[in-house]
Amino acid sequence: MQQRMNERGIILGIETSCDETAAAVVRQGREMLSSVVASQIEVHRKFGGVVPEIASRRHVEAILTVIDEALGQAGIALEDVDAVAVTYGPGLVGALLVGLSAAKGISYALGKPLVCVNHIEGHIYANFLAHPDLDPPVLCLTVSGGHTELIAMRDHGCYEVLGRTRDDAAGEAFDKVARVMGLPYPGGPALEQLAKSGNANLISFPRTEVEDSPLDFSFSGLKTAVINYIHSARQRGEKISYPDVAAGFQKAAIDELVTRVHRAAASVGTRTIGVSGGVAANQALRGALTALALKSALEVHYPPLSLCTDNAAMIASAGYFRHRAGEVSPLSTNAEPGAVLTSLQHCSGQARGSRIHRVPVEID
Repeated sequence: MQQRMNERGIILGIETSCDETAAAVVRQGREMLSSVVASQIEVHRKFGGVVPEIASRRHVEAILTVIDEALGQAGIALEDVDAVAVTYGPGLVGALLVGLSAAKGISYALGKPLVCVNHIEGHIYANFLAHPDLDPPVLCLTVSGGHTELIAMRDHGCYEVLGRTRDDAAGEAFDKVARVMGLPYPGGPALEQLAKSGNANLISFPRTEVEDSPLDFSFSGLKTAVINYIHSARQRGEKISYPDVAAGFQKAAIDELVTRVHRAAASVGTRTIGVSGGVAANQALRGALTALALKSALEVHYPPLSLCTDNAAMIASAGYFRHRAGEVSPLSTNAEPGAVLTSLQHCSGQARGSRIHRVPVEID
């Protein structure tokens, strides 16, 4: 199945890493011909979060319909695709297996190359879909419910992890704080909305520094400080201004993200920043990073809101560039719920899932 990429470069992307069943068709890694997402938010809302078993079953029910819709919107037949790109991890193992099985079946039946894509890499490529003129090197901030990472993208498929969360991801902290406040699932957008009516400077919550790793993140302490504040106030019978709590928490979390981006940009000498992941839809974060860009002569790119959350177009885009570089995945590839970001073989010095060097930066 080691086929040369057709000049059209039409990729079918499939994404089922969590609770969205998604398929998309992308041409030459930049042009989105279709993108279909079947969300399970309403299904999981009653439980206050994603239930893995239910998510897997819903993927099974929706996957073929979603693929058919994506092909129909793109105006092509299944036989017209040049390769199939699919998320193999990280994510929920049962959910991943549904998409991976569908992609393998298509690849085998039609003799099309299979390209397995890391979910984090997919998020990075959302910006390449949204900004056709964007090219590496790019400093990538991927921030979502499951991931918070700073990655130097030296070239297509060449990555260096500069910093990552040591505990909770930023989006996870948003969701957990929102749950304690009684906000509906998904908690992050609800908390952001509540924070708009609060005073971000009224309640000061801690910012965390990771000893000897100034580009790493830690949101567990912040999350715990907010939860303790709420519990203590409730025990004392005090009235709590939830908008002020939400605004104070959000400001502290965003300060940590923006500070690390500023340090990382200085350490690698990259002026171009790409922000991706579900939390990239947060307007306060976008505003803070835009302000940083104006002050520090940086260029910050964001995907449209539809490409911030999980989707298959970003997987198809990443898959195109991997296949263009000669990568084809064997049909024996399994789902990896804890998969780490992997560079292409031609990227000298790029090791699987490791930091290439300790980046010397000064703490502001």
